[in-house]
Amino acid sequence: MPLLLKKPSALPGFKWALGYVALYLLLLVLIPLGGLFFKSATLGWAGWWHALLTPRVLAAFEVSFGTALAAALINGVVGLPLAWFLCRYDFPGRRLADALIDLPFAMPTAVAGIALTSLFVPQGWAGRLLAPLGISVAYTRLGITLALVFIGLPFVVRSLQPVIEELDPAVEEAASGLGASWAQAFRRVIFPELGPALLTGFSLAFARSVGEYGSIVFIAGNMPMKTEIVPLLIITKLEQYDYAGATALASAMLLVSFILLLLINHLQARLQAGAQ
Repeated sequence: MPLLLKKPSALPGFKWALGYVALYLLLLVLIPLGGLFFKSATLGWAGWWHALLTPRVLAAFEVSFGTALAAALINGVVGLPLAWFLCRYDFPGRRLADALIDLPFAMPTAVAGIALTSLFVPQGWAGRLLAPLGISVAYTRLGITLALVFIGLPFVVRSLQPVIEELDPAVEEAASGLGASWAQAFRRVIFPELGPALLTGFSLAFARSVGEYGSIVFIAGNMPMKTEIVPLLIITKLEQYDYAGATALASAMLLVSFILLLLINHLQARLQAGAQ
């Protein structure tokens, strides 16, 4: 009886790679998340809802998600022309400007928060200019949004740049040759290609902003019912040894963020299907 030779795998090392990925997800994702939900489950449904529906917690959720959404929208509006300018135009200092985009990645978030706070307090350099106009930045939601714009902008710019670099300028020239204005060419030719990448950058900036702590804690002022964010409230509960309450807030924040990201990914998939 002839020996049957085992057919070689088309993906050498697949089992080892799969085992490594499964172990990685188990140790760094599934076990911590499981512990989070297990600890919050000790409250029971009634206790879990009671921990979330207090006025202070609801106000903190409003501040966290409201400022994160506002900052992500601002980054989308500002990041698109900035990425376009960096990719399509050559000017003195272009490399330096492109490198500065990544500054929030390299700078510790606490340093960014201290710098922004010292800059926008009423005695600061920018705060003194805004005070006569009746504009307060430090210790307000405006200051929180500003800090989140600072840390979220690189996500939008870096998501858009590869797509912009792949766009053929000849397509824009053809649209212009057919009589389309720049606005029409952008809306019908350019934006359908940039839409999915812009939405990706928006979702990354939003997800980063929702859980931000270091750059916000100084400029927020941390006033309950006004500028207190959920991560700070979680830290406060941990310092009070209220571990179940802290995990209840963390699990709720995780669930809401996950649902929002699912909706954004669904919209992104629809945009990509429409572009094709």
